Amino acid sequence: MSLNIVVMAAGKGTRMKSALPKVLHPLAGKPLAQHVLDAVAPLPALRTIVITGHGAEWVEQRVHGTDLHFARQQPQLGTGHAVQQALPLLDDEAGTTLILNGDTPLVRRETAEALAAACGGTRLALLTVLLADPSGYGRILRDASGGVLGIREHKDASAAEREIREGYTGMMAAPTAALRRWLSRLNNDNAQGEYYLTDIVAMAVAEGTSVVATQAASEAEVLGVNDPLQLADLERRFQRQQADTLMRAGVRLLDPARFDLRGVLSHGADVQIDVGCVFEGEVQLGDGVQIGAHCVIKNAAIAAGAVIHPFTHIEGDASPVEVGEGALVGPFARLRPGAQLGREVHIGNFVEVKNSRLAAGAKANHLAYLGDATVGERVNYGAGSITANYDGAHKHRTEIGADVHVGSNCVLIAPIRVGAGATVGGGSTISKDVPAGQLAVARGKQVHIEGWRRPVKNPKGEKKT
Repeated sequence: MSLNIVVMAAGKGTRMKSALPKVLHPLAGKPLAQHVLDAVAPLPALRTIVITGHGAEWVEQRVHGTDLHFARQQPQLGTGHAVQQALPLLDDEAGTTLILNGDTPLVRRETAEALAAACGGTRLALLTVLLADPSGYGRILRDASGGVLGIREHKDASAAEREIREGYTGMMAAPTAALRRWLSRLNNDNAQGEYYLTDIVAMAVAEGTSVVATQAASEAEVLGVNDPLQLADLERRFQRQQADTLMRAGVRLLDPARFDLRGVLSHGADVQIDVGCVFEGEVQLGDGVQIGAHCVIKNAAIAAGAVIHPFTHIEGDASPVEVGEGALVGPFARLRPGAQLGREVHIGNFVEVKNSRLAAGAKANHLAYLGDATVGERVNYGAGSITANYDGAHKHRTEIGADVHVGSNCVLIAPIRVGAGATVGGGSTISKDVPAGQLAVARGKQVHIEGWRRPVKNPKGEKKT
């Protein structure tokens, strides 16, 4: 079966009260329309067409897919008018055209595939759903034998028709050649003065074309987004779906209601994730990894047995942050792009690591900064110490050999090399290489002033000397 896919993404989304086109609002960190495109990407479509309108340039820049084409609807004169804009791009008259909504992000590939199969190039297939409250949905009108007669838009429905619980989702599959014919006969004789795609149902019935309805597996996958409340509702539904999938696979989520995955999370056995954590991009968690509460982890590979303590931020980029086996990170630590921690490395509270490699057993436990550094095995990096890696124009590297001890409140001015086994005395500012095994101390001489008195204030608050 040859297949075209049309995704309608032209609406403004007035009720979102935002300059951003509705279909670009993010759900789980990804635009609504991109969720739809990703769901149907595995289908063997000849061509996928996105109909844009409001904010067309933004939409066309932000969504992506294989063999993706765009058709603009300007002005927006209804759903039928929208699909009319795609007609010049449809391929293969003998095939099927699948029409989906760009603001229904939870639609499943299986549902879209079943809808296209129900059409089979000869029937008009509608995707419907049974709703406790179908307000706003077009109602499915059936004859006495259950055959589909048409769809009545909510605004045009009578009181009796509004009692019907089977609603039309806005998604259908039609024979491409017949779709061209039906769309050419649409008119806007309705309450809104718009060209309704749903009017083609009555045309199909009049021609004797079989009209069938397939029901979505759940209400959630066909829910659209019209305002921030609905977007938030779908976000929680989607996050709960992801949480349930992870828990069925053995991940221990201490509270699945307080979990957010905005990308892809792979994991080993016996992984535990505390509350309030956010995962973005691609994250890998090895066996026995523990993630403390309120961590944000993006593009990272965390090896077996590592513990990420609460309130830690890990933010990788195209090259993920790497955390070695048995490492301890946090609380309140920050690992930036290029951070690579070896086995059993310790990164403590208020320590920041950027573009640096720490070998096995190295420790920076308190209030420190390591930027553009290579750190050897078993190094102890003292509280308050930093690598001064930027000269105002260029970044420079710091190399610290194995078994080095860097005292508290030191500044290592790059480019610099501290040899294996060396010691840097606390409070030192080091601007020259330190030979292996030696002690380096670079600080002002301590002075004691006898008879010095601390300034005091007089009763009026003025300083008295």
